[in-house]
Amino acid sequence: MNNTNHQYDQIVSSAAEIFFKKTKDYGTAWRVLRPISIVDQIFIKAQRIRTIKELGVQRVGDGIADEFKGIINYAVIGLLQLKLSLQDPEELSLEQVKPLFEKVLSEAKELMQNKNHDYGEAWRSMSQESFVDLILMKLQRMRQILSNEGKTLISEGLDANYLDMLNYAVFALILLTE
Repeated sequence: MNNTNHQYDQIVSSAAEIFFKKTKDYGTAWRVLRPISIVDQIFIKAQRIRTIKELGVQRVGDGIADEFKGIINYAVIGLLQLKLSLQDPEELSLEQVKPLFEKVLSEAKELMQNKNHDYGEAWRSMSQESFVDLILMKLQRMRQILSNEGKTLISEGLDANYLDMLNYAVFALILLTE
């Protein structure tokens, strides 16, 4: 598990570096995104990974690893949007965003550690294709939750789905580097 923790930290640090640089370039333009738009952005990235894997060819420069990092960052955006209210400013400084971003990553890592304890790191035996399929399934679930005005009877909410997708993307990236 110590190796997993270290690998996890390396992956999320790499994604965070991209997020923080883009925040410097674009500010927090993502604050205008509604939940369905964030779901669609993650869908685009997961679908692209699936298409590249199925076709074995890509025509656009960003690779599979970049798309998984994008999924991590959009999942964080989704979680931040759930935490921030409409009364919070649209434009946040990098100094305001960093601790919020890091808190979300800390919550995701804690969830990963708890699930790894219970599941015995079963994800290490999974394929990238499975991670993409699970992400796409979570997105379908989220679309249904959104069409139900965010209400669920027995199921987890949007936040749990974002956290799972974030962790699936991290797992896929860890396996890519091994």
